[in-house]
Amino acid sequence: MKPLVELDQVSFQYDARPVLEDVSIAIQPGESAALIGPSGAGKTSLLRLVLGLLTPTKGRVRVAGGSAGSRSSASIGYVPQLDTVDWNFPITVTETVLLGRIQRASMWPWASAEDRRCVESVLERLNISDLAGRHIRSLSGGQQQRVFLARALAAEPDLLVLDEPTSGVDPRSAENVLHMVSELNRQGMTVLMSTHDLNMAAAHVPRLLCLNRRLVADGSPEDVLTPEILSDTYQADMAVLRQDGMLFVHQKPHRHTYADDQVQPHPAELLERVR
Repeated sequence: MKPLVELDQVSFQYDARPVLEDVSIAIQPGESAALIGPSGAGKTSLLRLVLGLLTPTKGRVRVAGGSAGSRSSASIGYVPQLDTVDWNFPITVTETVLLGRIQRASMWPWASAEDRRCVESVLERLNISDLAGRHIRSLSGGQQQRVFLARALAAEPDLLVLDEPTSGVDPRSAENVLHMVSELNRQGMTVLMSTHDLNMAAAHVPRLLCLNRRLVADGSPEDVLTPEILSDTYQADMAVLRQDGMLFVHQKPHRHTYADDQVQPHPAELLERVR
């Protein structure tokens, strides 16, 4: 089976600043994968390369066998980071989701009956039909994320790309969004996302791609969420815990709670102070 998404020794740089170096990744149809890594690791740039919004400095990016962004490429649904959206733009939920139909639009400058049926179906599928007439600015972060997921699904995509889908939403909303994405994947949709939330990724995504300019590791959460790999990826000491069959990752706190040039009191001395 040919990969749906393939990066072959891809490098990218802004001006003279390297962002990605010799990254090779292949994602098969029906897979779900998440890019993890620190800020500035190149996660968003990699997604934009897949979307065809950027051109690699070196190497090749293919989607469904064609160059990323070409007309022959597979249909892609894109969910951006919430903080990149202009919330002052006067548009309702229904109008926002209809934008996802542009790739399939007819020659006429208005939505067809088929387009509107698709939008109604997607809104119902994500349980946000009651928001149809509301302005996107008036919604909560979790509701806004569902609306942009609905817009992506309205394109009837072969590939769903999400950039930090849990950023800017509360933990419950983040859990709901990733649960919906997992369900879409179980139904056969290919998913590629970036995320900063390692614990959510461990719980919902079967394949993690550790990125810090280069591809550090690629595998299941059990394989890649180790102190050694995480240290190499984040350049920080990370603790990995297992509880009730689940993985939890935490950055180890710095041993100093005072200025580094101060001598810390002995724990017994602190206890005596409390008394």
